[in-house]
Parts: sequence; structure tokens; C-alpha cells
Amino acid sequence: MELRWSSDGAVVELRWSSDGAVMELRWSSGGAVMELWWSSDGAVVELRWSCDGAQVELSEMVDCFNEITMNSDCRVVMLSGAGKLFTAGIDLTDMASDLLSPKGDDAARISWNIRRKVVKYQEAFSVIERCPKPVVVAIHGACIGAGVDLISACDIRMCTQDAWFQVKEVDIGLAADVGTLQRLPKVIGSRSLVNELALTARKMFADEAKSSGLVSRVFADKEAMMAGALEMAGQIAARSPVAVQGTKINLIYSRDHSVTDGLDYMATWNMSMLQTQDVMKSAQAAMEKKSPKSIVFSKF
Repeated sequence: MELRWSSDGAVVELRWSSDGAVMELRWSSGGAVMELWWSSDGAVVELRWSCDGAQVELSEMVDCFNEITMNSDCRVVMLSGAGKLFTAGIDLTDMASDLLSPKGDDAARISWNIRRKVVKYQEAFSVIERCPKPVVVAIHGACIGAGVDLISACDIRMCTQDAWFQVKEVDIGLAADVGTLQRLPKVIGSRSLVNELALTARKMFADEAKSSGLVSRVFADKEAMMAGALEMAGQIAARSPVAVQGTKINLIYSRDHSVTDGLDYMATWNMSMLQTQDVMKSAQAAMEKKSPKSIVFSKF
């Protein structure tokens, strides 16, 4: 896929709804389709892809989230699948050509090239976690292999009743290497359960995913789930972007550090962020019993 940008940073192919309320940014890669939708105020960005019979290039994910990170209009991101399922898992043909037939004149060079490939794949999911805007992911149908890597990097996960999850890598002779083994133990409270899923490649269905903490909500169907996800995204977007992004950044920092280190980082963070006008605006709205949606916050 070639991303071609116009002089003002917009992608060449743009589509507008009849009322101008929604902008669609669409591109394809080898039959796979990715779409970006903005709400009318630009606060909610929805990323959809279709992986039915095709794959999305991982570099596209990096480009997409780097752009979202720099977009001060965007306050929250919603991820969903546009096809019959969320993700179909690794393409064995691509894996054979990409990782199992690496270039290099000797073991050192072959190993180094394999490592570079793996790190590239890891970045496609780490960029989601690193994005300061909260990422809500809506999962329907199968979520296999790299799909678990992806949702583990998101902030809020919800799914349909027919959704199921599978850490599939051991079935194809490798250890999951782009994020599941590192993030899933911190998402699910039971390390025994994580070990079971990763070592047996068994399927986990929606009810178990909710009871274990992998997802926070389960919906009857995709339509209900999308409505619920968009409503939640709207609630997040209505809050101060200074508060929301600071909360995400500090939650992730505290997850990976001691309580003492987390508190110290938080104190350093807020010594500047508490000087925002958003605090007074939010406090005044609360005293006047107004909705956060009534507050106009500056871009951030």
C-alpha cells in the first residue's frame, strides 16, 4: 500500500456524508480495507478494517496511529472490524516467505534480520498502547492470534456474545512474540488462565472473557455493541483531554512500575497539568450541574 498525502496532511481519497457530519478516509492493501471515520467535531476517530480473506499491512497501523497521536482534534479512538469477523489470524504463506525464509549470508545476519522483522511487527501494536488518546476496541466473531495482540494493547475492550478469542501461535510452532505474552497477564488477573490459553491454544468465549476481565462488556449483537462503543467513546471525548490523556499515560506507567515510582511520576506530571484551565471549567460545570458535554475545552 502507498499512502499519498496532500499538502495539508489529508489522504487523497476522502468521502463525505451528505450532511457533512462524517468524513471517511479509506484505503486498501491487497484486498484488505481500512477506513477512518471522524465525528463531526473530530473528537472521536473510528478505525475499521476488513480482514476477510486479506491482510492489513502492519506499517499502515503505525502510520495511522502516529497521525492520530499528532491530531489535536482527536480525543478518543474506536477500533472495530468491518468484515464477518474481527481477525482471522496469521497468513501461513506470508509467514513462510517473510520469517521462515530470511535473507542473510550467515547465522548472525539471518538472526539479525529476523529480529528486525519481529520488532517491526511489535511496533504495530505498541503504537496503539503508546498513543495518548484512549483506544476502545469492539470485537465480534473470531479474534485469533494477532487480534489478541492488538486488543491487549487497547484500553477498553468490549465484544459481542458470539465473539471468541484464541492465542493460536503454539499451534503453528512458535511462541507469540508481538505482545500477547507481555500484555495479557496484566489484563487478565489469573496468570494460570493466561498460561492455559497460551499453552493450549484453546478458544475462550465471550462469557469467560468477561468473567476473566479480558472484556468489560458483552453485547447481544454487533449493532448493539457498536452503539455502546460509540456512546462510551463520546463520554470520554466530552471530558478534558488534559485529564483523559494524563490518566491513560499514568495508568500505563503505574502498571509497569512500583506504587512509589507511580506516585512520584504522577506528582511530577500534575505539577504542570494542574495549571490547565480545564480544572476550573470542569469544577464550575459540576457545581452548576451541567453535563461535561456542555464544556468547551481547547485542543490538546
